[in-house]
Amino acid sequence: MEMKKRISLELRNRTPEEVAELVVDNCRSSDGEVEGLTDDFKELEFLSMVNVGLTSLAKLPSLPKLRKLELSDNSVSGGLATLAEKCPNLTYLNLSGNRIKELSTVEALQNLKNLKSLDLFNCEITTLEDYRESIFQLLPQVTYLDGFDQEDNEAPDSEADEDDEDEDGEEGAGPTGDYDDEEDEEGSETGEVGLSYLMKEGIQDEEDDDDYVEEEEEEAEEEEEAEVRGEKRKRDPDDEGEDDEDDEDD
Repeated sequence: MEMKKRISLELRNRTPEEVAELVVDNCRSSDGEVEGLTDDFKELEFLSMVNVGLTSLAKLPSLPKLRKLELSDNSVSGGLATLAEKCPNLTYLNLSGNRIKELSTVEALQNLKNLKSLDLFNCEITTLEDYRESIFQLLPQVTYLDGFDQEDNEAPDSEADEDDEDEDGEEGAGPTGDYDDEEDEEGSETGEVGLSYLMKEGIQDEEDDDDYVEEEEEEAEEEEEAEVRGEKRKRDPDDEGEDDEDDEDD
């Protein structure tokens, strides 16, 4: 897809002035120049043009608020002075995988006074002797080169990423938290109902068992009483007979 068309699609019914982040990775620049990007993108803070076939930055518009620029996997070999002119507030610049060969090419970045992180990974310049020491000396404002500082400490997330994560966290925490609370409440209510129901069922079962046992005991008692009455009835006639005989003998 051509860069102009991709940028138009990425606007998504917004005006260029409303866009703070723009990603057009893997589209195609027909002549190796920046296309479709104008001075109207004056609020742009993050721009990613990874693997778009760039060979020149000459047509890059003025982007005064741009802080982070991703240009990896292109064919840029020079003209970096344009960045200092058009994007004076850059703090992060990724030129990895380009055709940067000489220290003199990078020297043009000295005017980017706010530049803190520079990535030249997979550029031919990294094969130079004392490459890292030379870059840190040439660009004293740079803290991290290829992801590490002069003491080989790894760079943290960029400030822009941290801001984005904070905003996402604040925006996302409310709904997510509410949803979790609702789930917990529903779950606890369900758990309580389930537990009380089970307890009630258990109690009912015990009561039913008790009733059953009592019924069995009552039936047993009735059977015993019936047997006793039967035996008594059997004995009474005999007893009467014996009494009669005794009377006759007298």
